[in-house]
Amino acid sequence: MRDTTLDDIIEAALLAAGEPLPVERLETLFLADECPSRKALREALSRLALRHDNGALELVETASGFQLRIRPRLAHWVSRLWDERPQRYSRALLETLALIAYRQPVTRGDIEDVRGVSVSSSIIRTLMERGWIRVVGHRDVPGRPAVYATTRSFLDDFGLKTLDALPPMYTLVNGDDREALSLEEASSEQNPPLALDETVQSVQDAPPQQDENTLAESADHHAETALTQPLSFADLEARLAARAQRQHEDADTQTNDVRSDDHE
Repeated sequence: MRDTTLDDIIEAALLAAGEPLPVERLETLFLADECPSRKALREALSRLALRHDNGALELVETASGFQLRIRPRLAHWVSRLWDERPQRYSRALLETLALIAYRQPVTRGDIEDVRGVSVSSSIIRTLMERGWIRVVGHRDVPGRPAVYATTRSFLDDFGLKTLDALPPMYTLVNGDDREALSLEEASSEQNPPLALDETVQSVQDAPPQQDENTLAESADHHAETALTQPLSFADLEARLAARAQRQHEDADTQTNDVRSDDHE
């Protein structure tokens, strides 16, 4: 490697790649007689993370490996380099993605039961086209509905290493929305033309979750990026709770009306 340091080589590779690189991929940068040990590579990655600790870039470890990304706080300015308008999604789509991320594996019917409204086919199709969700099986009930889970790409795009990195739901309900990841910012780091926003993580390397109701299908593990409008999970929970309360009150009102009619 002569005068070129290991840290510089890794930094250059991560900047040029534009996608997460696992340690195994970093090893391919070197000839057999000069390849550093994995311990040395990880130590170099740690030094690189410290070097960028207060800069414009940050070293992030996702489900697919390590990546140098622009810090989320700078996405607002960097996004102006591209003329394309950020792709925007409806709140219904964001709520659907959130429910899949937290409750997976789920069917469309499961999502509708929680949201209290139907989920359109276009929402599911858009999420699958983005590479954020996939079909992991079919439930063994009449109609055999598809069972959905999030993907490795979802983890990568949201800067998450595993599903365990998802903020606990109770912290979100308590209003700690800072735990939610900004998709707009996370995405602009690796795919600047796409503005992304707040949301959280998905089913990564682990094989599709299977229970008695789920038959695993061969799964194409993981795909790509984008989103906008900040998604507040605390707001989502509050709205779902309010909707459930309204439905309960409507049911009570109808019951009282029936009783009133009976008395008349």
